[in-house]
Amino acid sequence: MTLQTAPDAARRPPVLEQNWGRLLPELSRPASPARTPDPRLIVLNDEIAEELDLDARWLRSDDGVRFLTGEHRAVGTFPVAQVYAGHQWGEFRPILGDGRAALLGEGRDRRGRLRDVHLKGIGPTSMSRVDGFATLGPMLREHLMGEAMQTLDVPTTRALAVVSTGTPRDRDGQVLPGAVLARTAASHVRFGSFEYARTHGDPGLLRRLADHVIARHHPRAARAEHPYRALLAEIVEAVAALTADWMRIGFVHGVLSTDNVLVSAETIDYGPCAFLDAYEPGASFSSIDALGRYAYDRQPAIMRWDLERLAESIAPLLDADPASATRTAAEITASFDERYRAHRSLAFRRKLGLGRGADRAEVDGLTDAALALLAEHAIDFSGFWRDLAAAAAGDERPVRSRFLGEIPGLDVWLRRWRALGPDEDRIRATSPVYIARNHLVEEALAAAVDGDIAPYTQLLGLLRTPFAERAGRENRRFALPAPGGSSQHVTYCGT
Repeated sequence: MTLQTAPDAARRPPVLEQNWGRLLPELSRPASPARTPDPRLIVLNDEIAEELDLDARWLRSDDGVRFLTGEHRAVGTFPVAQVYAGHQWGEFRPILGDGRAALLGEGRDRRGRLRDVHLKGIGPTSMSRVDGFATLGPMLREHLMGEAMQTLDVPTTRALAVVSTGTPRDRDGQVLPGAVLARTAASHVRFGSFEYARTHGDPGLLRRLADHVIARHHPRAARAEHPYRALLAEIVEAVAALTADWMRIGFVHGVLSTDNVLVSAETIDYGPCAFLDAYEPGASFSSIDALGRYAYDRQPAIMRWDLERLAESIAPLLDADPASATRTAAEITASFDERYRAHRSLAFRRKLGLGRGADRAEVDGLTDAALALLAEHAIDFSGFWRDLAAAAAGDERPVRSRFLGEIPGLDVWLRRWRALGPDEDRIRATSPVYIARNHLVEEALAAAVDGDIAPYTQLLGLLRTPFAERAGRENRRFALPAPGGSSQHVTYCGT
């Protein structure tokens, strides 16, 4: 791989604030990133660097690269591992926390909003369950997926950089290059952060955490008659919108435990995630999700379940009477179902190319009927929705070619849909040509691990402009599902 450092670059170290560790020391533990023998910058996200007013030239310098591994610290910076609890696979874990990660601090973007600068793969912390290190492939996956989601207009954490450490790591008998991910997020406050605060036995801590989240993410709640009720309602709304976003693009997160869901409603932790090729409602790709707890079609239900655990943690702030607090928490979280349905309806209205004049019941009916056809005939999810653009313009051949033979149900559906006057431009603006197809991602990551970053760079470029179709046979394959006969894609936790 090409080393991207620049020894003669301008020297302007970043200035980061230390709000989390200062305001919530009970949810923080000191962390000491491990020394790396030969750090090399593999990827730097210049867009994020510019957004956070970080000097990209300095980040490419020797000191800058060691800043991205946590070794070179700005004045006043003290990395902390964040403490949280969580429900994993339905079982409560009273303490989880950052086992191989640390929050360096917060930077302000151009709009004055705080963004976490967070490192993953730094080595063991006091909460480590394994060795605390990471390898190159999974860290590049986080970068790639974050960029793909960003361009698909899905709220997401994003990688500032990926640095190889020069230290090989043994993973299941395979020696792989070590790496550190520098990640940015609106914050890393998880549902599990509230679960830990609730069980910590300190009402003041729970209140300070809620106040911190209101100030950082949901300031409108501070002006409400009942700020903490308003906070919970705003989180429910944001999570409903995020869940609908996942469903509209065929995304399967893979491990929606409460420690992997953020109160900011940004997507985080891309280890076991995958995108649908052939539409299968119950698709589950994780090697350890044998029962499909986090399958594609179960995501709305599991996100409501996670919100119920969050609401239980916040309940003491909702009412002085415990019984009333419990009822209030349940009422607010129960609103998730209708909020989600509304966001889903709007998302698929756009994918169908329909304007506001179309009745919601008709939109939902068309959506459900389309998905039933896709499931029955195992049709490529992303390709079908994109082909509707040509059908809206009068050419039904692309969408019909995805089905074998005459499908009466498709004929009926197309007539019903076209009668509503779908707009081809609206479809092209919302249904991508290119997504992070699982076989292409694995192919690019394998090449990068072997020292060839070119396939990764090519795929990244397409995913950053997913709605613009590229000419050429080579680009065509990036719009296609895995070849017939390919083995079932399997994903893994622990990235």
